[in-house]
Amino acid sequence: MRATKRGAARTRLQRDCDVLVCGASFAGLAVARELAGSGARVLVVDRYELGERQTSACAMPTVWLRAMGLMASLRQTFAELVVHTPRGTSRWSLPWSFSTFDYRELCALLWAQGACPEAELETATVTGREGSTVHTDRGELRAPLVVDALGWRRVLSNASAIQPPNARLSRGLEVHPRGSGDAMELWIDPRYIRAGYSWSFPARDELRVGVGSFWPTHHVKEPTVRLAGDLGLPPERYQGNWIPHQLRAAVEDGAFFAGDSAGHCLPLTAEGIRTALYFGLACGRELRAVVEGRQPREQALARYAAFSAAHARKFRWLLRAQQAVGQLTPTRAIPALVRVLENPRVAAWAFNQYLAIAPASFVQPRGHPRPRARLATAPA
Repeated sequence: MRATKRGAARTRLQRDCDVLVCGASFAGLAVARELAGSGARVLVVDRYELGERQTSACAMPTVWLRAMGLMASLRQTFAELVVHTPRGTSRWSLPWSFSTFDYRELCALLWAQGACPEAELETATVTGREGSTVHTDRGELRAPLVVDALGWRRVLSNASAIQPPNARLSRGLEVHPRGSGDAMELWIDPRYIRAGYSWSFPARDELRVGVGSFWPTHHVKEPTVRLAGDLGLPPERYQGNWIPHQLRAAVEDGAFFAGDSAGHCLPLTAEGIRTALYFGLACGRELRAVVEGRQPREQALARYAAFSAAHARKFRWLLRAQQAVGQLTPTRAIPALVRVLENPRVAAWAFNQYLAIAPASFVQPRGHPRPRARLATAPA
């Protein structure tokens, strides 16, 4: 059930601001973080209360949690991945650790970093946009700088809407039974899903067990329930979402798009939290330069669009790998590739290349000057 203001607390929300951020999850909160102390009147709106609606297994490289100052939300850390295929189990040693975290706590920490006297957070459902005017169920909001961080629906776009299952989206579903574990596990196994993978991510006092499909026409509830049953777990506390697996325009008609609304979710792995933070920070830095008078809005739009587009090659490479998995999963090729990554040197090279797509070095310490994102080159 959506938690929003009701009764006497549900007043009209009709005002002007300097920066309007639509979406209060990873990307939107990262944008607000970068604007803290700029003097800009920042309004962040979301349909849900802060941290109310978790839509993923909530895990990311530990170096990102540390760099962002979010370690207080950490639940469990893993130095290896246990990968199951129909032909056996492999263990991949990671050159850096992966951690699960608490979504509500992380959102609260992010908002605290962006909170200042000029920043506000309100609940409202965003329904569309005309120029610099954003329509919500509580009134019209206006700002010269508007950010869509609302997710794959890309609500502020005036282009034709994308709708599953015909859209280029993956789909995922998971359950959150109470329990504990010491291994982060993946299944690349057609017995659960033909093109995709399944997972079990421990998070201290719960297990996040789910199935993701690269093909939106393939349903995931039945295999999710079956996987939980195979692990001896009750299928309870469901959550799921559609997952974009292709980059889209990061700017459109004067608006900025970050996170899932711009397709900033890595194909193959469906990792979207780290990239939402990464592109949210980049967007926030460009906006900050505008409100501080260091560049015009048009230049910020061009710079941010170029920054996002500079990552297209790596996104395309991962998308090709994702498509290949869908074709190769029923064959012996996938188990063979999984075994190759048992070699620590191969695993270190592959995972370091993967981390470099959105490196934690991009995060700037709070209280220090924050440089703008580079214009046209992606990180090495």
